[in-house]
Amino acid sequence: MQHVKFRRQHPIGPYFADFCSIERRLVIELDGSQHAELSQEDKTRTSFLQSHGYKVLRFWNDQVLANIEEVLGAIDESLNNRTTA
Repeated sequence: MQHVKFRRQHPIGPYFADFCSIERRLVIELDGSQHAELSQEDKTRTSFLQSHGYKVLRFWNDQVLANIEEVLGAIDESLNNRTTA
């Protein structure tokens, strides 16, 4: 895993990113079961973040708890494909 600084609950426009690397323009969102009912709102939020140059990765809370290595691998892979700002 790379040494990348993430901010927790970082404001971007009207939203707060769960985790945000400003330098790498990467947002990580952790979604609980309530997000199953908010899919359109999540799409709107993701579109906004992407329009501001952020890549957004979404993971279910259960996925993080059950398979953290897979989640970290996906984050690392995404970071490898992102350049610094």
